[in-house]
This record gives sequence, C-alpha cells and structure tokens, in this order.
Amino acid sequence: MPYLENHTLYYKKTCPYCQKVLRFMDEQRITMNTRDTLQPGNQNDLVRIGGKKQVPCLVIDGKALYESDDIIAYLRKANV
Repeated sequence: MPYLENHTLYYKKTCPYCQKVLRFMDEQRITMNTRDTLQPGNQNDLVRIGGKKQVPCLVIDGKALYESDDIIAYLRKANV
C-alpha cells in the first residue's frame, strides 16, 4: 500500500482504540503521517482541526473522522 497523502492519524500510545487502528495499519502495510497527541503541539492541532481531543482521529484532507471501527472501515475501502 502506498503512502496515504493528505491523511494524518492522531493517536495516544496508551489508548487501546488507537492501538487497534495502528495494528490494523501495520497488518495492512498502510502508511501515513501519524502524530502522538502527547507530543508538544499535536493535541492543540487536533482540537483546532476537529474541535475536540478525542483519539484516534483520522484527518482526511482537513476533515476529522473519529471512532476506531469507522477509521478501520475507511482504511479498508482505501486499501482496495
């Protein structure tokens, strides 16, 4: 799977739902920009984009998609 441009996954290492998405990406060899919200500035960027701190959050062309199952379903379609 090629690198997904215009996609950024915001996650937190300790979040089990984030780990679920990251595991799926690893299994399917899906790569994209990822940002840990525990790193300085990333959580502020997430709130600015989506209006809340919820993770995981997949930002697609500037639009936020929440919920691990919804993100995985989207990535399955993108990976076809």
